[in-house]
This record gives sequence, C-alpha cells and structure tokens, in this order.
Amino acid sequence: MAMSTKITIKLALIWAFFTLFVNVQAQVVLDFDETYAQELLKPGTPAPDFELQTPEGKTLKFSEFAKGKIVVLDFWASWCPDCRKDLPEIIRLYNQFHEIGVEFLGVSFDTDKEKWTDYIAKSGVPYPQVSELKRMNQSEVAKAYGVRWIPSIYLIQDGKVLVSTVLSYKIEDRLNRLDSRRWSNYFSMVHGGGVVDTISIDGSKGKLWAQSYKPYLDPSQRCDLVIMCHGLNCDHDFQLMRSIETRLREEGFATLSFDFNGHGKSDGRFSEMTIPNEIEDLEQVLAYAQDLRYVRNIALVGHSQGAIVAAMVAGNHPEDIKALVTLAPASSVRDDIARGNLFGVEFNPLDPPDSLVLNNGIALGRRYLKTALRLPIFETSAKYQGNACVIQGNGDRLVPFTCGERFHQMWENSEYYELEYYDHNFTNCIFRPVDITVDYLLRTLRPR
Repeated sequence: MAMSTKITIKLALIWAFFTLFVNVQAQVVLDFDETYAQELLKPGTPAPDFELQTPEGKTLKFSEFAKGKIVVLDFWASWCPDCRKDLPEIIRLYNQFHEIGVEFLGVSFDTDKEKWTDYIAKSGVPYPQVSELKRMNQSEVAKAYGVRWIPSIYLIQDGKVLVSTVLSYKIEDRLNRLDSRRWSNYFSMVHGGGVVDTISIDGSKGKLWAQSYKPYLDPSQRCDLVIMCHGLNCDHDFQLMRSIETRLREEGFATLSFDFNGHGKSDGRFSEMTIPNEIEDLEQVLAYAQDLRYVRNIALVGHSQGAIVAAMVAGNHPEDIKALVTLAPASSVRDDIARGNLFGVEFNPLDPPDSLVLNNGIALGRRYLKTALRLPIFETSAKYQGNACVIQGNGDRLVPFTCGERFHQMWENSEYYELEYYDHNFTNCIFRPVDITVDYLLRTLRPR
C-alpha cells in the first residue's frame, strides 16, 4: 500500500473517531423533555380550561385569565426539590417579561394549604397561584395537561400551546424570540448611532483584522470600551460574542472585536497558532485600545480559549483592566493535553505529533500542544483580583464546570453563574449569558 494511501486512511479514521466523539458528547447532554415531557400537550393544541382556587379562596377561570394573552403556566409543588430549585428562574422570568405583557400562573400540587401558602410567601412569588390541593396523580388539571413530572411548564398564546417542557430555559428562549425588540437587538448588528471602523493591528503573526465601534460622543466625552475575545477555531462573528457585542453597543459601550492570528481575516496560519501567541495578540489589541482618547475604562470578555487568554492578559495587566467576563473558560486544555486526549483524539503527550486534526480538517500544531502543556493559566490569572464574572454551563462536555468554579474561587471579587444544563456554547438559550454579561458590565462600569 502506498504511503499516501496509508496517510489518507489514517486521517479518515481520526476524522471518523472525532465525529463519533462529537455525537457522543452531544448525546451526553440529555434533553430531559425526551424522558419527562412525552405526555405533555404538543404545540398547537388548545389549552384545556379549568377553574381552581387561589390561596384567598377566589375562583380563577383559566380561559378568562389567558384570553388574548401570552401565559406561562407553571405546574409545581412546594414539597418538590426540583421545583424549589427552578422557582427562582420562573420568578426571574416574571420580573423580566411581565412588564411587556406576559402573564404567569402557578398551579400547585400541594395538599397542605398552609405549607403551600407559607412557601409562596417565603419565596416572594409575585404572580397568581391556584391549586386543587390534590396530589398530582389525583389532579384533574394534571390529567388534562398530561403532567407526570414537575416542574412542567407551558407557554400559551391565545389559548394554544406554544411550548411544553420541563426545562425553564426553553420557555426563556421562546419568550425572547417572541419579543421582537429583543430579537432585533440580539441578531441584527444595529450600530445605534455610532461609528464602525475596520482597522489593522500588529499581532504576533502579522496583521490582526479588527473592528472598532465608537458611540457618538461630544469631544470632551469618554466612554467604556469592551474588547471581545473569541474561542478556538472561530472568529469575531461567532454568534455568542456577536450577540454580546450588539447589546453592549446598544447600551452605549464602545467595542473592539478582532480575529486572533490564524483565525478569520487575520494573518497567520492556524497550525502555527498557540495560546502564548494569542496572549501576545490580545496585549497588542489592549495597547491599541489604551491609546484611544475617548476610552475611559477597558473591560475584557472572552469565551472558551478566548476566556483563558483574557484571564491571563488581565493577570499580566491588572491595573489596566476594569472588568473581566469569562464564559466557559477552557482551562482544562492543559490537563487534556497532559492526558494525551484532546477533543477525543489520542496522542502521546511526551512526543506530540506535528499536527492534530480537528473536526473540520484543520490541525493544531505541535507547538500548540507543547506550549499549552506548560501554560501557567491559574498562576498568571490569579494576579488579577479586580472585577470578574464567570459564566459556566454545567452541561458543558468540552470544559468541565469545575474550571469556572476554580476561577471563581481564585478571584475574590468575582461573581459566578452556573447555568443548569447549558452546553459549552450556551446554545440552550443564548439570551441568558448575554444578559448576565451586559448586566454585569453595566453594574461594574456604571455603578449608580
């Protein structure tokens, strides 16, 4: 067999193994609706009417309550651990969406009225509650709605089911998409009355493509600037980062996004990219931002590999960074390489290959593997003790959520958000990490 044929077969086997790995990874993050929501009413089904009592003894007729409205119908019980864990999320959604006309109604399967009402008061539930004061398996409304597991949540519009689920983030995602204002804000690059410039910055491997946005300012005005750091094997236009950037622009922040070397429109080969030369890239971008006269404070936002690059640059320049947000910081890369298993491809870490083929056929170079193996991620990042926010999904199968926990424990002034069931790219409901990021930067850079 010719050598070229052997190499082709070897690469094909590696590709097949990686593809299998990715599929397995996707299946590990279970969609609990496949198990617990099978009997819930399907989208498009008319929502059954019912009449139940409020804690005050008044009768609530659902068809009248829901007429012409969008309603979140939450089936729960105060004795249910999963319901108690999910209730703060439902309250948060109420606080966010009730002001635009979305109604919320809780249907409880409590049998002890006093315990039910005490828990409502203790938890500060702000929306109406009703109950038959019967167990779930004895409840007529549970039968009508196919509820066999709680919490179970419905989104109903004009008397018909839009969403039926046991996962509150699916309700949040659909509510955001129903709100045309938020849809426009997140997924269209509206510059909101500012100036967008495409620029070139000297990087570690040549020129870095970058784009700056500056809101309209009086000559004497200054504003805060946020530098966006994308992850491995994507670019500045990655949906999560683009969505955060769009929201920041609408809030009046200046932004600076760029492609790391070997990515997107920047110079350099991906096979020659390493985390140390990405750190050099970001330090050059930071120096450029510091020379802008209109900039007041600088913040960094990074995802995955971009998050650990941002964290290490903040550690190298702690006095220059006012705030830092890391989303799914990929600090596990060092341990993965030490074990000789990166993205499901095995290799000898003591004698790494010249290239490691990734899912789209491009390859990480030997130098990437060797430099990441000795990368002082936490030692360097710990030098930064300023304002920090860590956002991590506990359904992430590429980066364990313990990575985010460790950064939070290391940074004394940090906030930590662990999003239940969310994956590495936060595709469950992209609006949630965007909201957390923007809210954090508003509170940190513009304190009242």
